[in-house]
Amino acid sequence: MAEKKSPAFDAIMRDLKARQFAPVYILMGEEGYFIDQIADYIAENVLSPEERDFNQTVVFGSDANAAQLADMARRYPMMAEYQVVIVKEAQNIRSWEALEKYFEKPVKSTILVICYKNGTIDRRKKVISLAEKQGVVFESKKKRDYELPGFINTYLKARGATIDNKSAQMMADFIGSDLSRLSSELDKLLLSLPETDKRVTPEVVEEQIGVSKDFNPFELRNAIVSRDVVKANMIIKYFDKNPKAGSLFSFMPLLFNYFQNLMIAYYAPNRSNENEFARFLDLKSSWGVKDYMAGMRNYSGVKVMQIISKFREIDAKSKGLDNPNTSTGDLAKELIFFILH
Repeated sequence: MAEKKSPAFDAIMRDLKARQFAPVYILMGEEGYFIDQIADYIAENVLSPEERDFNQTVVFGSDANAAQLADMARRYPMMAEYQVVIVKEAQNIRSWEALEKYFEKPVKSTILVICYKNGTIDRRKKVISLAEKQGVVFESKKKRDYELPGFINTYLKARGATIDNKSAQMMADFIGSDLSRLSSELDKLLLSLPETDKRVTPEVVEEQIGVSKDFNPFELRNAIVSRDVVKANMIIKYFDKNPKAGSLFSFMPLLFNYFQNLMIAYYAPNRSNENEFARFLDLKSSWGVKDYMAGMRNYSGVKVMQIISKFREIDAKSKGLDNPNTSTGDLAKELIFFILH
């Protein structure tokens, strides 16, 4: 039997905002941000403030077993349409048997929200198949590095602001994939913007977040793409003196992804059509095509293969393999020198 696809976060939120509630929500996965967003929305919007006193319960998985949770869920609301039971840290629940029985026939006036972070419940377990039949099972996955600029753009757009590609990449590189921290920093940016100009620029990111608009992993990538030896070396030297601005671990995934795609670009059947070329490389838009055209001018296919091999070597050394004492700063310099020469 094919595994049932987890519903998308946006689809769940649309249903919640339309007050189309399910009796059961299992929210699980490595990315806590989306789990919190769904659970917090339910906690703040299903019931009125007056109804919550008697009809909303928040409990931790370490403080209640499955049988107790099932008993809570079987209660009926008092002077309200629904009762809400939110279970936090559900990964501490050891046995699910009592909840399995509840899921066979859940109380329609109860909204039971189970928050299971930092992992997933085995989808082969009966509790998952029953929950899928009766309600929503959502798996919250970590965003990949290349997905972060899109998340940033969508987050700001929903709040009436815009951001250019460079600024979004600067934010993604500097903050990383912790979406809770990233959204907090984006909120800080939003507060700094004047009402008359809701644009996030590299200058705004530099001033508010503290990342240099000239010396950051995104600018290093640009220097590598254009094979600008002087600029790339200036940025690497800056990183060496300012580790928080950029390190081997912050820029290596960005550069590796670029050269990996550049290798694929050599096999594109039609490079003259930007839209077709973008689709071949699975780019979100055609604006990135110019970087791969420049890369093919500046690096031969053989050199790209050698660079990809060098990435693997440096990655292994950064983890201590065949590397007794070379620092990550020196490994970064070694990698950039190899790419450019």
